[in-house]
Amino acid sequence: MKIIITGGAGFLGQRLAAALLQDNTTLPFDELVLADIQQPNAPIADPRVRCLALDLTQPSAAEQLIDSDCGVLFHLAAIVSSHAESDFDLGMQVNFDATRQLLEAARRNAPAMKFIFTSSLAVFGGQLPATVTDDCAVKPQSSYGAQKALCELLINDYARKGFVDARVLRLPTISVRPGKPNKAASSFASGIIREPLHGEPSVCPVSPELALWLSSPGTVVSNFIHAATLPAAQFGTSRIVNLPGISVTVQQMLAALGEVAGEQACARVSFVPDEAINRIVASWPGNFDVQRALALGFRVDENFQQVIRAFMHDEMPQVGS
Repeated sequence: MKIIITGGAGFLGQRLAAALLQDNTTLPFDELVLADIQQPNAPIADPRVRCLALDLTQPSAAEQLIDSDCGVLFHLAAIVSSHAESDFDLGMQVNFDATRQLLEAARRNAPAMKFIFTSSLAVFGGQLPATVTDDCAVKPQSSYGAQKALCELLINDYARKGFVDARVLRLPTISVRPGKPNKAASSFASGIIREPLHGEPSVCPVSPELALWLSSPGTVVSNFIHAATLPAAQFGTSRIVNLPGISVTVQQMLAALGEVAGEQACARVSFVPDEAINRIVASWPGNFDVQRALALGFRVDENFQQVIRAFMHDEMPQVGS
């Protein structure tokens, strides 16, 4: 069996590839294809890995990628929130058009393939209940959220028609990500933890009272793999699932940072409001009812202190061990 990861050069793509290579019992495979706009590197030296530089917006790309040997496709490739907001056309090409081309290639070449799509809590917006459920209507307040919502509807219908065995995972904001800030509106949710832990200043563009729905990278990757193991019948009439997360305000995040790393780390964070970022992030819900996801066996972090400690263990072993 072949497994494909689009966005294979990205942080989550690399983490997912490493997890699959380290555990070949949950999803056994013969070939792992990592595809991205720039050629990815294999996270672990393994002859089963093939790395491709591939522009998914090109008409022939999906056909090059998907054949009858494909058993699972993890579609992680996307233009992130603020980038999609500032460049609408590119966002539509990457986030929606490329997804439809992949679905069509799967329909023609590998209809039994499990198609794992990473959506986002950004599909929600407007007047929301205090706790969002899987059945809550989507009213995105950003182009990124609208593009993800369009994909959700399309993928669910392809699954209903039997064109592909799809699963749509609405991701919480991922924190703490390593590396440098990116163009995601939620980038600060990692920066206000990551930079202070490295002894660097960080700017928070939103209110300390803003509640975020968060998950650690390790938990999200575990949930990706779990989604590919579930029988289709367990999803019922909707293939769309709100993944579990924890509801934490920015103030609570910084309190957890102080508890784990000391008050000197918290002192490195300053607040400088950015209305453009705040408008996008504040439209996202901060609390979910995830009983359905938990019943399906998806995992959740215990608390944000655990999330910080996991980051320190994985990315700062000299400190976090």
